[in-house]
Amino acid sequence: MIIKPKFGVDNLLFGMKQANVEAILGVPDKKFKDEDKNIIYLYNNLKLRFTFYEDEDFRFGYLITSNPLATILDQEIIGKNCNQVIEKLTDKGFKIWEKETFDSVENNFNETNWTIIQSEFDEVIKIEIGAVFDKKDEFDWKF
Repeated sequence: MIIKPKFGVDNLLFGMKQANVEAILGVPDKKFKDEDKNIIYLYNNLKLRFTFYEDEDFRFGYLITSNPLATILDQEIIGKNCNQVIEKLTDKGFKIWEKETFDSVENNFNETNWTIIQSEFDEVIKIEIGAVFDKKDEFDWKF
């Protein structure tokens, strides 16, 4: 599973509609609306969560995964040491990271690539990526 910041995951691109995602992955294990009326798809076996934004005509705009096969820029991330992952991503152009800590969980956020690396006990447990914005402050859809 290849995480592609600014683009999506594997052949699933930011901007796709629910039907596009279902044509590739099938029907999700769970589908619901969040508090903002966005549609959420959960694929349990893949450990993937997709968000389709209500105010963007339900386009795929956000992804969360804890899949141990997930890679970003050719490196595995889940279960790896967070500081080492951040260091390698920094070397590959992810220059500025904002760090937030909640009890034992730490979020490292890179706004340029709209990427969050979440860790607990210094081990990466989850990655989140979102569609980025263009110079007009609109989503830069890839599909």
